[in-house]
Amino acid sequence: MAIRVISVSKQTDSGIYGKIVPPHLINKPIVMAEINIPAASGNKPGVRRSKKHSTRVDLTPMVDLGFLLITFFIFTTSMSSPKTMKLIMPDDNGNATPMPVGQSTALTVIPLKDNKIFYYHGELTEALKANAYGITNYSLTDGLGQIVRNKQVALDRMSPGKRKDLMLMVKPTPESNYQQLINVLDEVLINEVKHYAIMDLTPEEKDIANAKSAAQ
Repeated sequence: MAIRVISVSKQTDSGIYGKIVPPHLINKPIVMAEINIPAASGNKPGVRRSKKHSTRVDLTPMVDLGFLLITFFIFTTSMSSPKTMKLIMPDDNGNATPMPVGQSTALTVIPLKDNKIFYYHGELTEALKANAYGITNYSLTDGLGQIVRNKQVALDRMSPGKRKDLMLMVKPTPESNYQQLINVLDEVLINEVKHYAIMDLTPEEKDIANAKSAAQ
């Protein structure tokens, strides 16, 4: 689109002032002004297309900021300290005084092969009569951890806060391995069992545990 600009002459000698002079009497050149309107799309003649510049993002400041954040978290975060457990092992000399354990607070677990666990509540003979035993595993949802939690809930129902009196006795078999024992101790930490011990397995317990495991 073109706009034509017409100049107006001022002549003091002839007395002409503020009048429009005919174009053929103007000596000054005509000034043309041009307005460019870039088209959004299409290739039309006489239309200039806008240039598309490539976008470039400089990530150097982001890298510097990342290193600053990493340094900040390294110096402000405390490293986790290793946790240790106190194991109560059987006395090798056999001179230890037996510790009385209540029938209602006792829970015995016997790790077996194939990641199975035989457990019973209280004394073995009474547990067999009352059907207070079972076979479980190391599952996170319904394994040994759930058995321990159910025992704690049952003790709290008897008396609020009685779960702290729970005594967990672990009696590994020759067929079990060290990793299974570690898994049992992990459940002790997770469920905050205050009293636990690793004890020797009696022949009667071994026979009954293997028989119940084979029946599953």
